[in-house]
Amino acid sequence: MKKLIFIFVLICLFSCSEYIDKPKNLIDKDKMSEIIADLAINDQVTYLYPGSNLESGTRFILKNHQVKTEDFVASYRYYIVKQKMTGIVEDAQKIILEKDPKSEKTIKGDTRLKDIELPKLERR
Repeated sequence: MKKLIFIFVLICLFSCSEYIDKPKNLIDKDKMSEIIADLAINDQVTYLYPGSNLESGTRFILKNHQVKTEDFVASYRYYIVKQKMTGIVEDAQKIILEKDPKSEKTIKGDTRLKDIELPKLERR
């Protein structure tokens, strides 16, 4: 009886090796990096212009990349659990540097936000 219980416990342990199943519409790493880079730029725009809408920008980015919200969330969760998000974020940083080379100091952490000259907002 003890051997039967031991075998049953071993089977249960080995059958539960995955924390999360692979989503059926998993976004590949390169496309995920592009989306993360665009979302980071969108986040900075909403920081510079507080009246802008983060949610509409996010919807536009996902629509532009032809990705459904559910697929993005499922893929993001999958990459986080599988501990592959670090590489994706590093690729996203490279994409941001290609789009705006001046952002290197900010990405690398060499400057603080108070040292950056922000554009003046004026109403016309």
